[in-house]
Amino acid sequence: MSTLPAPGPNVSGADEPKDARPLWQRYRAASHFRSRDEECDAAMLGMWRFLTTEILLFAGGFVAYAYFRMLHPEAFANGSHYLDVRWGLLNTIVLLISSYTVAASIRCAQLNKQKMLKINLLITLVCGFLFLAIKFVFEYMPKWSEGKRPGSLFNYAYAENNFEHLWWSVYYTATGIHALHVIVGMGVLFVMYLKARKGFIGPKHYMGVEIAGLYWHLVDVIWIFLFPLLYLIH
Repeated sequence: MSTLPAPGPNVSGADEPKDARPLWQRYRAASHFRSRDEECDAAMLGMWRFLTTEILLFAGGFVAYAYFRMLHPEAFANGSHYLDVRWGLLNTIVLLISSYTVAASIRCAQLNKQKMLKINLLITLVCGFLFLAIKFVFEYMPKWSEGKRPGSLFNYAYAENNFEHLWWSVYYTATGIHALHVIVGMGVLFVMYLKARKGFIGPKHYMGVEIAGLYWHLVDVIWIFLFPLLYLIH
């Protein structure tokens, strides 16, 4: 009775060679999409619809600003006097730089410049951190720590105008919601940075960075409107 030969290294059951390609080349679209292009189009459409709802959110703040300023322009002028234009301008410059670097990171992903991709993402994160540090340390904290001056949180008794509390309510609501969006954007960009370190982002798979960049550009555009409305009234 003959026996079957033992399986060699090239017969069925042997270990298959590992795929040495980077992760962005091995990426496959989800099973419910026919191709990666179709998946990318669906993701981009969903992101643009989400950004539309974000615009509606901030639109409520802009409408409240316009309404209360129309009723009490002197209160808004008095309140804006306590804001330091220099810090607002510096934050504007910081966000403009971050918008450039996040756009550069998308281009680096398309060109497979992995090192510059990670560097630009890190610069964007640093700019976001600087924006928050300036906002909280040099703008919020001085107002909160001095309870007997206009702008102190929950204390409007010392306002120069009876309706100045409307100004501070609009200011804290608008800038606070915007700062929250900066934090969320930084979280998304940090995830993209971790994916870039693992080689998950490249010319054929950079959808995540592009979507994160769209969100970050929205954060920048909203601040471009908030800066003159809040800081340049006087």
